[in-house]
Amino acid sequence: MQSTQEFSEQLHKINDALKNAEAIVIGAGAGLSTSAGLTYGGTRFFKYFADFHAKYGITDIYSGGFYPFQTLEEYWAWWSRHIYYNRYTEPPKPVYRELYGLVKDKNYFVITTNVDHCFQRAGFDKRRLFYTQGDYGLFQCSVPCHDKTYDNEELVLRMVVEQKDMRIPSELIPRCPVCGKPMTVNLRCDNTFVEDEGWRSACRNYERFIQDNKRKKVLFLELGVGNNTPVIIKYPFWEMSYQNRKATYACINLHDGYCPKELESRSICISADIAEVIKCLL
Repeated sequence: MQSTQEFSEQLHKINDALKNAEAIVIGAGAGLSTSAGLTYGGTRFFKYFADFHAKYGITDIYSGGFYPFQTLEEYWAWWSRHIYYNRYTEPPKPVYRELYGLVKDKNYFVITTNVDHCFQRAGFDKRRLFYTQGDYGLFQCSVPCHDKTYDNEELVLRMVVEQKDMRIPSELIPRCPVCGKPMTVNLRCDNTFVEDEGWRSACRNYERFIQDNKRKKVLFLELGVGNNTPVIIKYPFWEMSYQNRKATYACINLHDGYCPKELESRSICISADIAEVIKCLL
């Protein structure tokens, strides 16, 4: 645990880095959404999925996404709720909106492995966002037979409203408009993930931002990134910070605020709740 004095010193360092940065690259993982109250277990799980727990023995929202439901009616009853409560409802805490308040007037870009779309709903410019792992709000062909995605809000809301006994009406099962196969959620789980034109455009924007600012005073701000997929945010942030002597690396993580020894002199690491840190910075 960090001492109060150390915590205060690190806050001042991040505050100075935010003020002095010529560019800010935010890298966000699941810990940021957890800090905003989008937890996948405990009270929140039982509030929305108690019936699935009782019938199928599912114990949390994450593992429920892999449950081998026997029918598509059951599958989409689960996934419509899964999507609705993690994509189309406001997070319990305003962490994303407060984060936006810190950087809205800055030269920033966001790369995230989160698929809940909280950044854009909080006001972040969609042209400055790269959702690497997909979006709960999009469907794609499960084959896939083509590389297009489809907004799902209207259909998901119907599934949530019209489902009974953990089954949706058969006519609501989403099917690919091209080949007729079942649709699935646009999530990077295997090699069927669709990188549509929106994904490719966001990737190009991110690469351009990194290239345009690589010699400037950059703050790489890593928030809630764990070790499931460190090659997407954590390792690249370390490498880019190391290569640019003007850069600062900041890591805020409830349990794992750390950096390589080679970056210690230009790093700010805080092991604390992200929501608490952002409130202090504001």
